[in-house]
Amino acid sequence: MRDQPRRVTPLEQCKAHAARSIPMHRAQSLTQDGTTAHIDLDGQIYTLRITRAGKLILTK
Repeated sequence: MRDQPRRVTPLEQCKAHAARSIPMHRAQSLTQDGTTAHIDLDGQIYTLRITRAGKLILTK
């Protein structure tokens, strides 16, 4: 019987990113446990929104 390939969990993927010095931020922290946050990039304001389905939407 062959071993099934091991599936990588999202948390393990995040740890792999951290090992490469890529910043990771919790969406709930950015929204201060709400559903919306504004993000400024060079004077342009973007809106980050967490939907009821738990998805992220970033709009300009």
